[in-house]
Amino acid sequence: MGRIPLADLTVDKHLRAVSASDTNAVWRALVDALAGGDALCVTDTPPVPVVVSDECAVVVLTSGSTAKPKRVAISAEALRQSARATAEAIGTGGWMLALPLDYIAGLMVLVRTAEAGRTPVEFTATRFDAAEFCRAVRELPDDTWFTALVPAQLVRLVDFAESNPDARDALRRFERILVGGQAIPDGIIDRATALGVRVTKTYGSAETAGGVVYDGVPIGDTEVRIAPDGQIELSTSSLALGYLDDSGMVTPWSFSTEDDRRWWHTTDIGAMHDGVLTVLGRTDDIIVTGGIKVSLGDIDRVLDSAGVNAVASWFADDTWGQVPALVSETELDRDAVRELIEREVSPEARPYRFVTVLEFPRLSSGKIDRRAVHDLVANVES
Repeated sequence: MGRIPLADLTVDKHLRAVSASDTNAVWRALVDALAGGDALCVTDTPPVPVVVSDECAVVVLTSGSTAKPKRVAISAEALRQSARATAEAIGTGGWMLALPLDYIAGLMVLVRTAEAGRTPVEFTATRFDAAEFCRAVRELPDDTWFTALVPAQLVRLVDFAESNPDARDALRRFERILVGGQAIPDGIIDRATALGVRVTKTYGSAETAGGVVYDGVPIGDTEVRIAPDGQIELSTSSLALGYLDDSGMVTPWSFSTEDDRRWWHTTDIGAMHDGVLTVLGRTDDIIVTGGIKVSLGDIDRVLDSAGVNAVASWFADDTWGQVPALVSETELDRDAVRELIEREVSPEARPYRFVTVLEFPRLSSGKIDRRAVHDLVANVES
């Protein structure tokens, strides 16, 4: 299958940098960008390049949790199409912002707010606290409300609400809570549902202007297909224009056009059954140890199912190439964990290095910083 490079972006619009800490400034700049004004990049660092094509409305930096961050250029129409697809899927109303604005999930909360003709309502705590969040929700005026969270936030809220009736009532005020951005722990959505909290699992990225698959089902005009190697490929009207300043090396291999329809080739592995997508892992979660492929995502899923609070990573080895390792916040029963992984994943997935930290390194979105985890493992003295 041929991959066709995008046309070079015409340089004729300024790119404005606005700090994520100033929600009002981001809101004003976003509204202006959606109306055809200067493009917006939510960052404390002036973006490069400082000019973009007339089509571009926002530039979003990818998280960089597993790779070098990219600058994703998205048009105003793509942002609107994403917001409209969400409205068609779950309804319309007010949105409460509880995510950083320098990530697509947080920025899309503002886009949906603008499309609904509302003004932003922000949860302003500097550190996410379940009790404070529920208190803020109870103060919302009577209306239909939505929010978007990362899994770590949902876990804290469910843990708190299971022993607090007021918190349960607060979370039930949301018509829908969108959750995505990383793997969702097994059972957490069932626990939320048992409390009467309506949660939708989303799948998407900056390259798709946010979630385009809800609870495994494509929304809007999104199409999903699985490549022969298991890679997930997405086509949708909310697809990004491409990557900025990549020297022509990334965009042509990530986006292609076939029969007048554009596709984004993700780094995720998945399967489709009866029209429902299951995400199985990432291609960049795959290591090769002694010539055998091992999925770090498979190791993480087994650990999570067994209640082991640890993250899989790897380190370089002259003999085996890449060797599995684990990082945890508490000391593990190493023999028991090795036996578990050998039995449930494969002998090759057996971890050979264990690192204990006070706290997992995390990105501002709440995601575990996989690159920092890898650095911790790689820098341990053998």
